[in-house]
Amino acid sequence: MPTLTAEKKLTQLQKLFSQMDRALIAYSGGVDSTLVAKIAYDVLGDRALAVTAVSPSLLPEELIDAEEQAAEIGIKQELVETQEMDNPDYTSNPVNRCYFCKSELHDTLKPLAIARGYGYVVDGVNADDLHDYRPGIQAAKERGARSPLAELGVSKLEVREISRLLRLKWWDKPAQPCLSSRFPYGEEITIAKLQRVGRAEVYLRKLGYQNLRVRSQEDTAKIELPPNKIKQFVQNIDLPELVAKFQELGFLYVTLDLEGYRSGKLNQVLEIKN
Repeated sequence: MPTLTAEKKLTQLQKLFSQMDRALIAYSGGVDSTLVAKIAYDVLGDRALAVTAVSPSLLPEELIDAEEQAAEIGIKQELVETQEMDNPDYTSNPVNRCYFCKSELHDTLKPLAIARGYGYVVDGVNADDLHDYRPGIQAAKERGARSPLAELGVSKLEVREISRLLRLKWWDKPAQPCLSSRFPYGEEITIAKLQRVGRAEVYLRKLGYQNLRVRSQEDTAKIELPPNKIKQFVQNIDLPELVAKFQELGFLYVTLDLEGYRSGKLNQVLEIKN
């Protein structure tokens, strides 16, 4: 059952959008931006527009999900292509890579919003994101974007509670950040590498493992699963077949992270350096 806090914050979000005339939502199809799109559409109707950025760092399957969810909500959706792969500041994969990604995104969305008469560009950043290393948040702020969830202190858990309250069937959808987050800082990002890691994750999801990551370092794939799924995985998966599939995709070595999946794990190198 949703908490009173979830109900209260839903009301606050609805009030926030009622103060906007027209809003363009940076919509990835993740649970956060989908909730924002849903509330925006419920309040603003056709004065809300969901815009999805298409690039090699977005899995085709994720784009399909985003389109299906937007259609179910009822909100109008448009696709735009972003060119972050043309920027060496992005592809060289520095620790602030996300800054250049979000700069490209909002440098695309802001002129579109102005041209179409949308007074606000809003995203799905939530309150928990503010406590992680997310340089992309600064890029969005510099370009005038608003983050309703973060502004009202809505946590990731509350995002799911509110989504469930609104009977959104994807309320428990696993987080799916861009594929570039699978690579250690400093390793160059290429389209081929993005496709390789993306196909590997799709393969594992088809085997029934939804909440996972395939981290990539040069020619090595490291599979991250929730700790309580590791034993089952080792016992039930045809390991030689899995290795053969990953090698077919272009990896030479396949490993399993015994610590298990943890969001933002690659940022721990920043913690160590500090």
